[in-house]
Amino acid sequence: MLLFIKRLRKFMQKWPGKKTFGVYRFLPLFFVCGALLEFSMINWQVGQVNFYKVYKKRIVQEMVEEKIRKMEEEQF
Repeated sequence: MLLFIKRLRKFMQKWPGKKTFGVYRFLPLFFVCGALLEFSMINWQVGQVNFYKVYKKRIVQEMVEEKIRKMEEEQF
């Protein structure tokens, strides 16, 4: 573990822009990682399902449950 920390610290010290941008020099890296995560959530499928299909299905189920609840409240 200590070896990993030393290598990570060495890598971070070599990352360009320390004097100009300080800690913010890593922002482009995090932006790219976020974009890759979003891309994978959209395009990678397990069987016939991906993240957005599951999300949309859950939202529709919540809307239907809300309508049913409102209709039951109106009846009483």
